[in-house]
Amino acid sequence: MKILSILLQADLTNTPLDLSGTLPTVARMNILDLAAKGGWIMIPLIVLSVLTLFIFIQRWLVIRQAGQNDEAFMSRIKDYIHDGKVESALNLCQSTASPTARMIGKGISRLGRPVNDILATVENAGNLEVSKLEKGFPIIATTAAGAPMIGFLGTVTGMVRAFFDMANAGTNVDVQLLSSGIYEALVTTVGGLVVGIIALFAYNYLVARVDSVVNQLEMRTMDFMDLLNEPGN
Repeated sequence: MKILSILLQADLTNTPLDLSGTLPTVARMNILDLAAKGGWIMIPLIVLSVLTLFIFIQRWLVIRQAGQNDEAFMSRIKDYIHDGKVESALNLCQSTASPTARMIGKGISRLGRPVNDILATVENAGNLEVSKLEKGFPIIATTAAGAPMIGFLGTVTGMVRAFFDMANAGTNVDVQLLSSGIYEALVTTVGGLVVGIIALFAYNYLVARVDSVVNQLEMRTMDFMDLLNEPGN
């Protein structure tokens, strides 16, 4: 009905219709153009994001391997200890690449000493293994906290530059000049928040995985100490 009314109106006014016109193009944004608009402040954000991604993948692989539960390992250790084959148990620990094996191996190497000394040795070895698993965590935590602040810094400097350009424009200030400056300034805030949120989730995920490994190490420590406290050992 709308098209019909336009045609009738054009006929009544004897105005020729221009049917050759094209629709106005709509501006689209992509990630690369958006990052380029942020200026130099986006460089440290990109560096932090790449570094965080590298550490996350590397730590995830290490923690995943450390968290593998090998029931056969503890069974063989118990058999060796019961049979008095301490050297065989120690060799098994040295040939097994896992935090549990290294921790139990430290305890086996202290056999013959007081139980409290053995327990302290095992706990110290476990703490050392956990610290190895948490290598690189401070960088991810720093990125989670610092990236939004860097982005906000870029926004503040961008706003200062935008108002400086407006002051220099004098009476020729228009809405496009103001909106363009604010648009470029807010890009860094978006970038900082995105990097910070991803780093925060990555950090919490890795911490949760390490906690599960710690629980597993504590269970293995209890099993080993119970083995030593059995009658005849």
